[in-house]
Amino acid sequence: MLRRNWMAGFLGGFVLLAGLGAPLVAQARNGSPLGLWRTIDDKTNKPRALVRITERNGMLYGTVTAVLDPIYADKHCVDCAGDRAGKPVVGLEIIRDLKPDGARWDGGTILNPEDGSVYHCRIHVGPDGETLIVRGFIGIAMMGRSQMWQRMPE
Repeated sequence: MLRRNWMAGFLGGFVLLAGLGAPLVAQARNGSPLGLWRTIDDKTNKPRALVRITERNGMLYGTVTAVLDPIYADKHCVDCAGDRAGKPVVGLEIIRDLKPDGARWDGGTILNPEDGSVYHCRIHVGPDGETLIVRGFIGIAMMGRSQMWQRMPE
């Protein structure tokens, strides 16, 4: 009898923990910067592009997958240097080499395809899991500007 009650308690606890695990998995996904994001222009507050953030070798990279503003639809990065020079904006890797730093990712760069400028970059997912705070800066983070990107469904 004792053996049966112990087993029932164990299985009941396991079922309870399994039920609690689903929200934890969703929370972990929402806390991750991986996925598709809609960029929002910090000056006009209008959607500009879709950027997919992926992980390679423990670092994050972001690639433009679509341009939402028709003015920039067929643009190329004419002022870019190196391997990005003259490339179309769609398909351009604009975020490189972000490394984990606690709850944020830091130490990489972000490219502004409009003028070819490359800035230091720091990102973190907002508390709602649906916004990504992207900060580009020169030198120290206080000397830069931030954008809030919106998570897109996969």
